[in-house]
Amino acid sequence: MEHHYYFLVEIFNKMGLGHFAHENTHVIHSWVVMLVLIILAFLLTRGIQMIPRGGQNVLEMAVEGLENFMVDVTGPEGRAFFPYIGTIFFYILLSNLLGLVPGFFSPTANLNTTLSMAILTFILTHFIGIKFHGVKYIKHFLGPVWALAPLMFVIELIGHFARVMSLSIRLFGNIFGKEKVLGILFALAGLYLAPLPILFLGILVSFIQAVVFMLLSIVYFAGAMEEAH
Repeated sequence: MEHHYYFLVEIFNKMGLGHFAHENTHVIHSWVVMLVLIILAFLLTRGIQMIPRGGQNVLEMAVEGLENFMVDVTGPEGRAFFPYIGTIFFYILLSNLLGLVPGFFSPTANLNTTLSMAILTFILTHFIGIKFHGVKYIKHFLGPVWALAPLMFVIELIGHFARVMSLSIRLFGNIFGKEKVLGILFALAGLYLAPLPILFLGILVSFIQAVVFMLLSIVYFAGAMEEAH
């Protein structure tokens, strides 16, 4: 079976773990993304000061902007769930961008990665609903007309499970398509710089898809916190 050339896969091949690397390319590249995020967080917060400078200033602006955006949607109560939202945004963004580097693969171009994040969002959404409303959270699934409650319950269940499919397939499809288009262009006309316009478009798509996943997660959280009508 023919495989794409990825630096990390070749390294694992040298270590005698080639089969694992070929079968779990998205996993080893996820490890890289997590390692990069940990190192960046350490470097940008080392020697943290009351008056931010340099990397600390950039990091604080990014984190504060995301937090304010979430609070605008969910209200102050949503601030407690910002660590998840911030982490998922930076992870997706870096994962999307990683595939633009020749010899590397975007973990989000694999459905297993995007599905796992969608399931996490699904679970946390309902955890938030139960945390804020207790057993009354069931009212979110019953609708305003009690005579139609059994039908509405089934429809709402389908809608909530469809969120998982929507979140995972949207992100996977866009990033997988970006990977394939860039791979084809580099193979056909890489020496003539033909892929450059698509490369810049890939950066835009990477950012937009990270924002979309984050925004939808925030909207689901906000819906779970609201009172049922």
